Amino acid sequence: MQKEVVLSGIRPTGFLHLGNYFGAMRNYVRMQNEYNCYFFVADWHSLTTHPDTKELQNSVHRVLAENIACGLDPEKVSLYVQSDVPEIAELYLYINMLAYKGELEKVPTFKDKVRLQPENVNAGLLTYPVLMAADILIHRAVKVPVGKDQEQHLEMARNFAERFNHRYGEVFPQPKAFNFSHDLVKIMSLDGNGKMSKSENQMATIYLSDDDELIRKKIMKAKTDSGPTEDNSQKPDYIENIFTLMSLVSEEDTLKKFEEDYNKCSIRYGDMKKQLAEDMAKFVAPIREKATAIQNDKTYLKKVMSKGAAKARESASATIKIVRESMGIKY
Repeated sequence: MQKEVVLSGIRPTGFLHLGNYFGAMRNYVRMQNEYNCYFFVADWHSLTTHPDTKELQNSVHRVLAENIACGLDPEKVSLYVQSDVPEIAELYLYINMLAYKGELEKVPTFKDKVRLQPENVNAGLLTYPVLMAADILIHRAVKVPVGKDQEQHLEMARNFAERFNHRYGEVFPQPKAFNFSHDLVKIMSLDGNGKMSKSENQMATIYLSDDDELIRKKIMKAKTDSGPTEDNSQKPDYIENIFTLMSLVSEEDTLKKFEEDYNKCSIRYGDMKKQLAEDMAKFVAPIREKATAIQNDKTYLKKVMSKGAAKARESASATIKIVRESMGIKY
């Protein structure tokens, strides 16, 4: 029986952090045994907001290394760089003919980017959802793990697939949002303001590249309060986040002890953060060390990229052949 196709991409901007790991990467590692997975580094997408390419190669290599260090197996998944698959650009061109300026201008993420970078409102920024649709449809993927902020882009990909099918014949399946596991973990920023971020408020985010001392420093600065005043009080979200982090990296008995202390109003946050800092450092260290070793092995990385591109291009070429035939672009 043919496995369903799952696709996900990550921009090579910023550094992978705990939220990426527990919110996405951990599930991708589980998916690779059950689905036909395509995971890619979205270097073309990054150009819409980061046109300076001086650091792009290092960033692409780092993201690939961190993905592998987190458990993705290049033998089981197609792990590739977006620009190594030119068929994506061809499909992007065709879908652009089915996308309308008015609908693209209404996309909330486009409006946000215009506000944040008014001096660089380029055509790539406007047609970002079209390129994202091409990324998905080139492999005729049916399952796409996306966050809330990407759900509208996925809805647009379905619309573009529908328009293409209506005009040229049934070629593309309808891609759907996919959460492999119901135990999705949301990791908040250590200052209690929103989620951990790849680029914003770096001292409130634990990155997979952070060294032990930096991890300790960040966790000791995590937002807390003076503690509960009544037994079995409900935790504020920033306190709940510290307990969530502890549940992910500490021993069960350790978590239980601090839960009991909290419920009895005897919690000492300093002690809890010290313990969490040590456990977090122990958790991140092997991922960081493995990622560094992989990133420094350029020969291995080139093999991974070459193999991933070959797998991805085989799938993409088959799709482009069908697309051209259905459009009558076959002379």
